[in-house]
Amino acid sequence: MRVLVSVFALVLLVTSGRYGYHRDELYFLAAGRRLAWGYPDQPPLVPLLARVMSAVDPDALWVLRLPSVVAAAVVVVCAGAMAGALGGGRGARVLAGGAVASAALVQGVGHLLTTTVFDLAVWSLVCLLVLKLLRAPEGASPMVVVSSAPVDRETTWTGDPRWWLLIGVLVGVGLLNKVLLIAPVAVLVVALLLTGQRKVFTTKYFPCAVGIAVVTALPYLWWQARNGWPQWELSRAIAGGSSGTSDSPIMFVLLQFGLFGPLLVPLWVYGLWRLWHSRYRAFPLTYAVLFVLFLVTGGKAYYLGGMYPVLLAAGSVGLAGWLGRAGKRWLAAASVIALNAVMSASLFLPVLPIEAIPSSPVLAVNYDAGETIGWSRYVEQIAATRPPGASILTANYGEAGAIEHFGHEYGLPTPYSGHNAYWWWGPPPDSITVVLTVGIDRERLTGLCASIEPRGALDNGLGIDNDEQGEPLFLCRNPIRPWSQVWPELRTLG
Repeated sequence: MRVLVSVFALVLLVTSGRYGYHRDELYFLAAGRRLAWGYPDQPPLVPLLARVMSAVDPDALWVLRLPSVVAAAVVVVCAGAMAGALGGGRGARVLAGGAVASAALVQGVGHLLTTTVFDLAVWSLVCLLVLKLLRAPEGASPMVVVSSAPVDRETTWTGDPRWWLLIGVLVGVGLLNKVLLIAPVAVLVVALLLTGQRKVFTTKYFPCAVGIAVVTALPYLWWQARNGWPQWELSRAIAGGSSGTSDSPIMFVLLQFGLFGPLLVPLWVYGLWRLWHSRYRAFPLTYAVLFVLFLVTGGKAYYLGGMYPVLLAAGSVGLAGWLGRAGKRWLAAASVIALNAVMSASLFLPVLPIEAIPSSPVLAVNYDAGETIGWSRYVEQIAATRPPGASILTANYGEAGAIEHFGHEYGLPTPYSGHNAYWWWGPPPDSITVVLTVGIDRERLTGLCASIEPRGALDNGLGIDNDEQGEPLFLCRNPIRPWSQVWPELRTLG
Protein backbone atom coordinates (compact mmCIF):
# COMPACT_ATOMS: atom_id res chain seq x y z
CA MET A 1 0.00 0.00 0.00
CA ARG A 2 2.85 2.38 0.78
CA VAL A 3 4.36 1.78 -2.66
CA LEU A 4 0.99 2.43 -4.31
CA VAL A 5 0.46 5.73 -2.47
CA SER A 6 4.05 6.82 -3.11
CA VAL A 7 3.79 6.16 -6.86
CA PHE A 8 0.44 7.96 -7.00
CA ALA A 9 1.82 11.04 -5.22
CA LEU A 10 4.96 11.01 -7.34
CA VAL A 11 2.94 11.01 -10.58
CA LEU A 12 0.94 14.02 -9.38
CA LEU A 13 4.10 15.87 -8.38
CA VAL A 14 5.95 15.14 -11.62
CA THR A 15 3.07 16.41 -13.74
CA SER A 16 2.14 19.38 -11.53
CA GLY A 17 4.52 21.79 -13.23
CA ARG A 18 3.20 21.23 -16.76
CA TYR A 19 0.78 23.59 -18.57
CA GLY A 20 0.12 26.36 -16.02
CA TYR A 21 -2.05 27.85 -13.31
CA HIS A 22 -5.78 27.19 -13.25
CA ARG A 23 -8.01 30.26 -13.09
CA ASP A 24 -9.18 29.22 -9.60
CA GLU A 25 -5.58 28.93 -8.39
CA LEU A 26 -4.87 32.48 -9.57
CA TYR A 27 -7.99 33.58 -7.70
CA PHE A 28 -6.94 31.73 -4.54
CA LEU A 29 -3.57 33.49 -4.69
CA ALA A 30 -5.35 36.84 -4.99
CA ALA A 31 -7.64 36.00 -2.07
CA GLY A 32 -4.62 34.87 -0.07
CA ARG A 33 -3.14 38.34 -0.45
CA ARG A 34 -6.32 39.66 1.22
CA LEU A 35 -6.78 37.16 4.02
CA ALA A 36 -10.19 37.23 5.68
CA TRP A 37 -12.45 34.87 7.61
CA GLY A 38 -14.63 34.53 4.57
CA TYR A 39 -15.27 35.45 0.96
CA PRO A 40 -18.57 35.65 -0.95
CA ASP A 41 -17.90 32.37 -2.73
CA GLN A 42 -15.77 30.34 -0.32
CA PRO A 43 -14.46 29.88 3.21
CA PRO A 44 -10.87 30.92 4.06
CA LEU A 45 -8.92 27.63 4.12
CA VAL A 46 -7.69 27.35 0.51
CA PRO A 47 -6.78 31.05 0.17
CA LEU A 48 -4.79 30.63 3.39
CA LEU A 49 -3.00 27.58 1.96
CA ALA A 50 -2.28 29.54 -1.22
CA ARG A 51 -0.79 32.35 0.86
CA VAL A 52 1.42 29.93 2.82
CA MET A 53 2.67 28.03 -0.24
CA SER A 54 3.28 31.27 -2.11
CA ALA A 55 5.44 32.43 0.79
CA VAL A 56 7.52 29.27 0.36
CA ASP A 57 8.04 29.92 -3.36
CA PRO A 58 5.80 32.40 -5.23
CA ASP A 59 6.69 31.09 -8.68
CA ALA A 60 6.81 27.29 -8.19
CA LEU A 61 3.54 25.74 -9.35
CA TRP A 62 4.41 22.36 -7.84
CA VAL A 63 4.83 23.98 -4.44
CA LEU A 64 1.40 25.62 -4.67
CA ARG A 65 -0.15 22.25 -5.51
CA LEU A 66 1.70 20.24 -2.87
CA PRO A 67 -1.17 20.39 -0.32
CA SER A 68 -3.51 18.96 -2.97
CA VAL A 69 -1.13 16.07 -3.64
CA VAL A 70 -1.09 15.28 0.08
CA ALA A 71 -4.89 15.49 0.29
CA ALA A 72 -5.34 13.20 -2.73
CA ALA A 73 -2.92 10.70 -1.17
CA VAL A 74 -5.03 10.80 2.01
CA VAL A 75 -8.10 9.80 -0.03
CA VAL A 76 -6.20 6.79 -1.41
CA VAL A 77 -4.97 5.78 2.04
CA CYS A 78 -8.48 6.11 3.47
CA ALA A 79 -9.89 3.86 0.77
CA GLY A 80 -7.49 1.11 1.76
CA ALA A 81 -8.18 1.68 5.47
CA MET A 82 -11.94 1.53 4.87
CA ALA A 83 -11.53 -1.80 3.13
CA GLY A 84 -9.65 -3.00 6.21
CA ALA A 85 -12.38 -1.68 8.52
CA LEU A 86 -14.93 -3.63 6.45
CA GLY A 87 -13.04 -6.85 7.05
CA GLY A 88 -10.74 -6.92 4.05
CA GLY A 89 -7.19 -8.18 4.14
CA ARG A 90 -4.08 -6.80 2.48
CA GLY A 91 -5.31 -7.66 -1.01
CA ALA A 92 -8.63 -5.87 -0.50
CA ARG A 93 -6.86 -2.81 0.89
CA VAL A 94 -4.54 -2.61 -2.12
CA LEU A 95 -7.46 -3.13 -4.52
CA ALA A 96 -9.43 -0.31 -2.91
CA GLY A 97 -6.46 2.05 -2.80
CA GLY A 98 -5.51 1.25 -6.38
CA ALA A 99 -9.07 1.75 -7.61
CA VAL A 100 -9.32 5.18 -5.99
CA ALA A 101 -5.83 6.18 -7.17
CA SER A 102 -6.84 5.29 -10.73
CA ALA A 103 -9.96 7.46 -10.60
CA ALA A 104 -10.36 10.40 -12.96
CA LEU A 105 -11.79 12.67 -10.25
CA VAL A 106 -9.07 11.96 -7.70
CA GLN A 107 -6.28 12.46 -10.22
CA GLY A 108 -7.86 15.59 -11.66
CA VAL A 109 -8.45 17.42 -8.37
CA GLY A 110 -5.20 16.13 -6.88
CA HIS A 111 -3.37 17.88 -9.69
CA LEU A 112 -4.78 21.34 -8.85
CA LEU A 113 -5.09 23.49 -5.74
CA THR A 114 -8.84 23.27 -5.37
CA THR A 115 -11.44 23.03 -2.61
CA THR A 116 -12.70 19.75 -4.04
CA VAL A 117 -9.64 17.67 -3.17
CA PHE A 118 -9.74 18.76 0.49
CA ASP A 119 -13.48 18.08 0.56
CA LEU A 120 -12.77 14.54 -0.67
CA ALA A 121 -10.05 14.04 1.91
CA VAL A 122 -12.14 15.28 4.84
CA TRP A 123 -15.19 13.23 3.84
CA SER A 124 -13.07 10.10 3.32
CA LEU A 125 -11.62 10.52 6.81
CA VAL A 126 -15.11 11.05 8.27
CA CYS A 127 -16.39 7.89 6.57
CA LEU A 128 -13.41 5.93 7.88
CA LEU A 129 -13.98 7.15 11.45
CA VAL A 130 -17.70 6.36 11.28
CA LEU A 131 -16.80 2.83 10.23
CA LYS A 132 -14.53 2.67 13.27
CA LEU A 133 -17.38 3.92 15.46
CA LEU A 134 -19.57 1.14 14.06
CA ARG A 135 -16.98 -1.54 14.73
CA ALA A 136 -18.66 -4.91 15.21
CA PRO A 137 -18.14 -6.97 18.39
CA GLU A 138 -15.14 -9.28 18.63
CA GLY A 139 -15.66 -12.33 16.48
CA ALA A 140 -18.48 -10.81 14.39
CA SER A 141 -17.92 -10.27 10.69
CA PRO A 142 -17.86 -6.54 9.77
CA MET A 143 -19.50 -7.26 6.41
CA VAL A 144 -22.30 -9.80 6.82
CA VAL A 145 -24.08 -9.85 3.48
CA VAL A 146 -27.58 -11.25 3.59
CA SER A 147 -29.94 -12.17 0.78
CA SER A 148 -33.49 -11.35 1.83
CA ALA A 149 -33.41 -11.46 5.63
CA PRO A 150 -33.63 -8.09 7.36
CA VAL A 151 -30.42 -6.58 8.67
CA ASP A 152 -29.96 -7.04 12.42
CA ARG A 153 -30.42 -3.55 13.84
CA GLU A 154 -29.78 -4.55 17.45
CA THR A 155 -26.07 -5.18 16.93
CA THR A 156 -23.92 -3.83 19.76
CA TRP A 157 -21.16 -1.68 18.33
CA THR A 158 -17.85 -1.53 20.15
CA GLY A 159 -16.12 1.39 18.48
CA ASP A 160 -14.41 3.96 20.68
CA PRO A 161 -16.88 6.90 21.03
CA ARG A 162 -13.95 9.30 21.38
CA TRP A 163 -13.66 9.14 17.58
CA TRP A 164 -16.51 11.65 17.60
CA LEU A 165 -14.11 14.34 18.80
CA LEU A 166 -11.86 13.88 15.77
CA ILE A 167 -14.92 13.81 13.52
CA GLY A 168 -15.95 17.16 15.00
CA VAL A 169 -12.52 18.65 14.25
CA LEU A 170 -12.58 17.29 10.69
CA VAL A 171 -16.07 18.61 9.98
CA GLY A 172 -15.17 22.02 11.39
CA VAL A 173 -12.03 22.27 9.27
CA GLY A 174 -13.94 20.88 6.29
CA LEU A 175 -16.54 23.63 6.62
CA LEU A 176 -13.71 26.18 6.52
CA ASN A 177 -12.84 24.65 3.15
CA LYS A 178 -16.28 24.10 1.63
CA VAL A 179 -19.64 24.67 3.27
CA LEU A 180 -21.17 21.97 1.03
CA LEU A 181 -19.78 19.39 3.48
CA ILE A 182 -22.78 20.02 5.72
CA ALA A 183 -25.00 18.13 3.24
CA PRO A 184 -23.33 14.68 3.39
CA VAL A 185 -22.71 15.04 7.14
CA ALA A 186 -26.37 15.78 7.87
CA VAL A 187 -27.61 13.05 5.54
CA LEU A 188 -25.27 10.45 7.05
CA VAL A 189 -26.46 11.32 10.58
CA VAL A 190 -30.09 10.89 9.51
CA ALA A 191 -29.23 7.66 7.68
CA LEU A 192 -27.59 6.24 10.80
CA LEU A 193 -30.72 7.06 12.80
CA LEU A 194 -33.03 5.53 10.18
CA THR A 195 -31.03 2.31 10.01
CA GLY A 196 -31.35 1.67 13.73
CA GLN A 197 -27.88 2.75 14.82
CA ARG A 198 -29.05 5.29 17.37
CA LYS A 199 -26.78 3.94 20.09
CA VAL A 200 -23.75 5.42 18.37
CA PHE A 201 -25.09 8.88 19.30
CA THR A 202 -25.74 8.05 22.96
CA THR A 203 -22.45 9.37 24.22
CA LYS A 204 -21.29 12.71 25.60
CA TYR A 205 -18.73 12.85 22.80
CA PHE A 206 -21.34 13.38 20.07
CA PRO A 207 -22.60 16.78 21.32
CA CYS A 208 -18.98 17.70 22.00
CA ALA A 209 -18.20 16.92 18.34
CA VAL A 210 -21.09 19.10 17.19
CA GLY A 211 -19.84 21.93 19.38
CA ILE A 212 -16.28 21.62 18.06
CA ALA A 213 -17.50 21.73 14.45
CA VAL A 214 -19.74 24.76 15.04
CA VAL A 215 -17.12 26.74 16.96
CA THR A 216 -14.47 26.00 14.32
CA ALA A 217 -16.71 27.15 11.47
CA LEU A 218 -18.24 30.09 13.38
CA PRO A 219 -15.88 32.84 12.10
CA TYR A 220 -16.77 32.02 8.51
CA LEU A 221 -20.49 31.83 9.29
CA TRP A 222 -20.22 35.20 11.06
CA TRP A 223 -18.57 36.73 7.98
CA GLN A 224 -21.36 35.38 5.76
CA ALA A 225 -24.06 36.70 8.10
CA ARG A 226 -22.47 40.17 8.23
CA ASN A 227 -22.32 40.32 4.43
CA GLY A 228 -25.82 39.10 3.61
CA TRP A 229 -25.05 35.39 3.00
CA PRO A 230 -23.63 35.80 -0.54
CA GLN A 231 -22.72 32.09 -0.52
CA TRP A 232 -26.42 31.23 -0.91
CA GLU A 233 -26.76 33.60 -3.84
CA LEU A 234 -23.73 32.00 -5.44
CA SER A 235 -25.19 28.52 -4.89
CA ARG A 236 -28.34 29.55 -6.73
CA ALA A 237 -26.23 30.93 -9.58
CA ILE A 238 -24.31 27.65 -9.87
CA ALA A 239 -27.56 25.68 -9.81
CA GLY A 240 -28.70 27.89 -12.66
CA GLY A 241 -25.67 26.89 -14.75
CA SER A 242 -23.34 29.86 -14.22
CA SER A 243 -20.26 27.71 -13.57
CA GLY A 244 -18.05 26.28 -16.29
CA THR A 245 -18.52 22.87 -14.68
CA SER A 246 -22.27 23.10 -14.11
CA ASP A 247 -24.19 20.04 -15.27
CA SER A 248 -27.66 19.43 -16.65
CA PRO A 249 -29.72 16.74 -14.86
CA ILE A 250 -28.99 14.15 -17.55
CA MET A 251 -25.28 14.94 -17.49
CA PHE A 252 -25.28 14.74 -13.70
CA VAL A 253 -26.53 11.16 -13.97
CA LEU A 254 -24.25 10.14 -16.85
CA LEU A 255 -21.15 11.64 -15.27
CA GLN A 256 -21.55 9.43 -12.22
CA PHE A 257 -20.33 6.61 -14.45
CA GLY A 258 -17.22 8.59 -15.39
CA LEU A 259 -16.12 10.31 -12.18
CA PHE A 260 -14.06 7.30 -11.11
CA GLY A 261 -13.75 5.78 -14.58
CA PRO A 262 -16.25 3.57 -16.45
CA LEU A 263 -14.16 0.46 -15.79
CA LEU A 264 -14.77 0.80 -12.04
CA VAL A 265 -18.56 1.10 -12.28
CA PRO A 266 -19.17 -2.65 -11.67
CA LEU A 267 -16.94 -2.50 -8.58
CA TRP A 268 -18.66 0.42 -6.86
CA VAL A 269 -22.12 -0.84 -7.82
CA TYR A 270 -21.16 -4.16 -6.22
CA GLY A 271 -19.94 -2.28 -3.17
CA LEU A 272 -23.22 -0.37 -3.00
CA TRP A 273 -25.10 -3.70 -3.02
CA ARG A 274 -22.87 -5.24 -0.37
CA LEU A 275 -23.24 -2.28 1.96
CA TRP A 276 -27.01 -2.24 1.52
CA HIS A 277 -27.19 -5.89 2.55
CA SER A 278 -24.93 -5.42 5.57
CA ARG A 279 -24.79 -3.68 8.92
CA TYR A 280 -23.52 -0.55 7.13
CA ARG A 281 -26.76 0.23 5.31
CA ALA A 282 -26.45 3.90 6.28
CA PHE A 283 -23.78 4.49 3.61
CA PRO A 284 -25.76 3.39 0.53
CA LEU A 285 -28.78 5.21 1.96
CA THR A 286 -26.64 8.35 2.22
CA TYR A 287 -25.50 7.87 -1.37
CA ALA A 288 -29.09 7.54 -2.62
CA VAL A 289 -30.35 10.59 -0.74
CA LEU A 290 -27.42 12.76 -1.84
CA PHE A 291 -27.87 11.59 -5.44
CA VAL A 292 -31.49 12.78 -5.43
CA LEU A 293 -30.69 15.95 -3.49
CA PHE A 294 -27.93 17.12 -5.83
CA LEU A 295 -29.90 16.09 -8.89
CA VAL A 296 -33.00 18.13 -8.04
CA THR A 297 -31.08 21.15 -6.72
CA GLY A 298 -28.80 21.53 -9.76
CA GLY A 299 -25.64 20.30 -8.07
CA LYS A 300 -22.50 19.45 -9.97
CA ALA A 301 -21.75 15.80 -10.71
CA TYR A 302 -18.58 15.75 -8.63
CA TYR A 303 -20.52 16.78 -5.49
CA LEU A 304 -21.30 13.08 -5.11
CA GLY A 305 -17.67 12.05 -5.61
CA GLY A 306 -16.91 11.69 -1.91
CA MET A 307 -19.18 8.65 -1.61
CA TYR A 308 -17.32 6.48 -4.12
CA PRO A 309 -14.22 5.60 -2.03
CA VAL A 310 -16.34 3.81 0.58
CA LEU A 311 -18.35 2.06 -2.14
CA LEU A 312 -15.15 0.94 -3.87
CA ALA A 313 -13.73 -0.21 -0.54
CA ALA A 314 -16.77 -2.41 0.10
CA GLY A 315 -16.65 -3.78 -3.44
CA SER A 316 -12.93 -4.51 -3.11
CA VAL A 317 -13.52 -6.61 0.02
CA GLY A 318 -15.96 -8.82 -1.87
CA LEU A 319 -13.81 -8.92 -4.99
CA ALA A 320 -10.71 -9.92 -3.03
CA GLY A 321 -12.64 -12.79 -1.50
CA TRP A 322 -13.68 -14.00 -4.94
CA LEU A 323 -10.17 -13.65 -6.35
CA GLY A 324 -8.81 -15.85 -3.58
CA ARG A 325 -5.37 -17.18 -4.39
CA ALA A 326 -5.88 -17.35 -8.17
CA GLY A 327 -2.95 -15.44 -9.65
CA LYS A 328 -4.57 -15.00 -13.06
CA ARG A 329 -7.67 -13.45 -11.52
CA TRP A 330 -5.56 -10.98 -9.54
CA LEU A 331 -3.62 -10.12 -12.67
CA ALA A 332 -6.85 -9.47 -14.56
CA ALA A 333 -8.19 -7.24 -11.77
CA ALA A 334 -4.91 -5.33 -11.56
CA SER A 335 -4.90 -4.89 -15.35
CA VAL A 336 -8.38 -3.33 -15.29
CA ILE A 337 -7.35 -0.87 -12.57
CA ALA A 338 -4.11 -0.06 -14.39
CA LEU A 339 -6.02 0.57 -17.62
CA ASN A 340 -8.46 2.82 -15.75
CA ALA A 341 -5.48 4.74 -14.32
CA VAL A 342 -3.95 5.26 -17.76
CA MET A 343 -7.27 6.40 -19.24
CA SER A 344 -7.79 8.85 -16.37
CA ALA A 345 -4.25 10.22 -16.53
CA SER A 346 -4.37 10.76 -20.29
CA LEU A 347 -7.46 12.95 -19.91
CA PHE A 348 -7.09 14.55 -16.48
CA LEU A 349 -3.35 14.97 -16.02
CA PRO A 350 -1.17 17.21 -18.25
CA VAL A 351 0.64 14.35 -19.97
CA LEU A 352 0.08 15.41 -23.59
CA PRO A 353 2.16 18.17 -25.19
CA ILE A 354 0.18 21.41 -25.27
CA GLU A 355 0.42 21.44 -29.07
CA ALA A 356 -1.46 18.14 -29.22
CA ILE A 357 -4.43 19.27 -27.14
CA PRO A 358 -6.53 20.93 -29.90
CA SER A 359 -6.64 17.68 -31.87
CA SER A 360 -7.24 15.48 -28.81
CA PRO A 361 -10.48 14.74 -26.89
CA VAL A 362 -9.03 16.27 -23.70
CA LEU A 363 -10.91 19.58 -23.78
CA ALA A 364 -14.20 17.88 -24.62
CA VAL A 365 -13.90 15.68 -21.53
CA ASN A 366 -11.85 17.82 -19.13
CA TYR A 367 -12.98 21.43 -19.02
CA ASP A 368 -10.36 22.36 -16.43
CA ALA A 369 -7.44 21.46 -18.70
CA GLY A 370 -8.21 24.41 -20.96
CA GLU A 371 -8.35 26.73 -17.97
CA THR A 372 -4.69 26.02 -17.17
CA ILE A 373 -3.37 27.24 -20.53
CA GLY A 374 -2.53 30.68 -21.89
CA TRP A 375 -2.67 32.96 -18.85
CA SER A 376 0.86 34.38 -19.14
CA ARG A 377 0.32 35.01 -22.87
CA TYR A 378 -2.95 36.82 -22.17
CA VAL A 379 -1.29 39.08 -19.61
CA GLU A 380 1.50 39.85 -22.07
CA GLN A 381 -1.12 40.98 -24.61
CA ILE A 382 -2.91 43.07 -22.00
CA ALA A 383 0.36 44.77 -21.07
CA ALA A 384 1.13 45.51 -24.73
CA THR A 385 -2.35 46.98 -25.25
CA ARG A 386 -2.65 49.09 -22.09
CA PRO A 387 -1.77 52.79 -22.45
CA PRO A 388 0.49 54.20 -19.70
CA GLY A 389 -1.51 55.16 -16.64
CA ALA A 390 -4.66 53.26 -17.58
CA SER A 391 -6.39 51.11 -14.97
CA ILE A 392 -7.64 47.59 -15.78
CA LEU A 393 -11.17 46.24 -15.33
CA THR A 394 -11.84 42.56 -16.00
CA ALA A 395 -14.95 40.48 -16.50
CA ASN A 396 -13.95 37.64 -14.18
CA TYR A 397 -11.62 36.64 -11.36
CA GLY A 398 -9.45 34.47 -13.61
CA GLU A 399 -8.40 37.44 -15.74
CA ALA A 400 -7.89 39.62 -12.68
CA GLY A 401 -5.93 36.94 -10.84
CA ALA A 402 -3.68 36.34 -13.84
CA ILE A 403 -2.91 40.06 -14.12
CA GLU A 404 -2.06 40.20 -10.43
CA HIS A 405 0.25 37.19 -10.68
CA PHE A 406 2.00 37.79 -14.00
CA GLY A 407 1.60 41.55 -14.38
CA HIS A 408 4.36 42.69 -12.05
CA GLU A 409 7.04 42.11 -14.69
CA TYR A 410 5.17 44.48 -17.01
CA GLY A 411 4.44 47.08 -14.35
CA LEU A 412 0.69 46.47 -14.50
CA PRO A 413 -1.45 47.91 -11.71
CA THR A 414 -3.71 45.81 -9.48
CA PRO A 415 -6.81 45.11 -11.60
CA TYR A 416 -10.45 45.64 -10.68
CA SER A 417 -13.37 43.32 -11.33
CA GLY A 418 -17.02 43.00 -10.34
CA HIS A 419 -16.73 39.21 -10.14
CA ASN A 420 -17.16 37.46 -6.78
CA ALA A 421 -14.63 38.61 -4.13
CA TYR A 422 -13.05 41.19 -6.44
CA TRP A 423 -16.27 43.21 -6.21
CA TRP A 424 -15.92 43.21 -2.41
CA TRP A 425 -12.37 44.51 -2.78
CA GLY A 426 -13.68 47.74 -4.27
CA PRO A 427 -14.04 49.84 -7.43
CA PRO A 428 -11.50 51.98 -9.25
CA PRO A 429 -11.09 55.47 -7.75
CA ASP A 430 -13.54 58.02 -9.12
CA SER A 431 -10.55 59.99 -10.42
CA ILE A 432 -9.76 57.24 -12.98
CA THR A 433 -10.78 58.34 -16.48
CA VAL A 434 -9.06 55.72 -18.68
CA VAL A 435 -9.65 51.99 -18.18
CA LEU A 436 -8.62 49.00 -20.29
CA THR A 437 -11.41 46.44 -20.04
CA VAL A 438 -10.80 42.71 -20.44
CA GLY A 439 -13.54 40.29 -21.46
CA ILE A 440 -16.39 42.80 -21.11
CA ASP A 441 -18.75 43.13 -24.10
CA ARG A 442 -19.12 46.50 -25.81
CA GLU A 443 -22.87 46.53 -25.15
CA ARG A 444 -22.25 46.47 -21.42
CA LEU A 445 -19.72 49.29 -21.68
CA THR A 446 -22.00 51.70 -23.54
CA GLY A 447 -23.62 52.80 -20.30
CA LEU A 448 -20.29 53.24 -18.56
CA CYS A 449 -18.02 55.31 -20.80
CA ALA A 450 -18.40 58.15 -23.25
CA SER A 451 -15.68 56.74 -25.52
CA ILE A 452 -15.16 53.01 -26.27
CA GLU A 453 -12.21 52.04 -28.44
CA PRO A 454 -11.62 48.42 -29.56
CA ARG A 455 -8.15 47.13 -28.76
CA GLY A 456 -8.26 43.59 -30.16
CA ALA A 457 -8.98 40.27 -28.49
CA LEU A 458 -7.16 37.76 -26.34
CA ASP A 459 -5.36 34.97 -28.18
CA ASN A 460 -3.38 32.17 -26.52
CA GLY A 461 -1.59 31.51 -29.82
CA LEU A 462 -2.23 27.77 -29.51
CA GLY A 463 -5.68 27.50 -31.05
CA ILE A 464 -7.04 26.21 -27.72
CA ASP A 465 -10.66 27.14 -27.18
CA ASN A 466 -10.86 27.97 -23.48
CA ASP A 467 -13.05 30.51 -21.71
CA GLU A 468 -10.70 33.45 -22.44
CA GLN A 469 -9.86 32.78 -26.08
CA GLY A 470 -11.22 35.60 -28.24
CA GLU A 471 -12.43 37.74 -25.34
CA PRO A 472 -12.49 41.45 -26.32
CA LEU A 473 -10.27 44.28 -25.14
CA PHE A 474 -11.64 47.84 -25.07
CA LEU A 475 -10.24 51.18 -24.00
CA CYS A 476 -12.92 52.89 -21.96
CA ARG A 477 -12.48 56.67 -21.63
CA ASN A 478 -14.37 59.34 -19.68
CA PRO A 479 -16.78 57.42 -17.40
CA ILE A 480 -20.33 58.71 -17.63
CA ARG A 481 -20.80 58.27 -13.87
CA PRO A 482 -18.32 57.92 -11.02
CA TRP A 483 -17.08 54.36 -10.52
CA SER A 484 -18.41 54.33 -6.96
CA GLN A 485 -21.94 54.81 -8.35
CA VAL A 486 -21.54 52.27 -11.15
CA TRP A 487 -19.98 49.59 -8.94
CA PRO A 488 -23.21 48.03 -7.59
CA GLU A 489 -24.32 47.37 -11.18
CA LEU A 490 -21.09 45.49 -11.98
CA ARG A 491 -21.49 42.98 -9.15
CA THR A 492 -21.48 39.39 -10.44
CA LEU A 493 -21.65 36.16 -8.43
CA GLY A 494 -20.99 32.92 -10.22
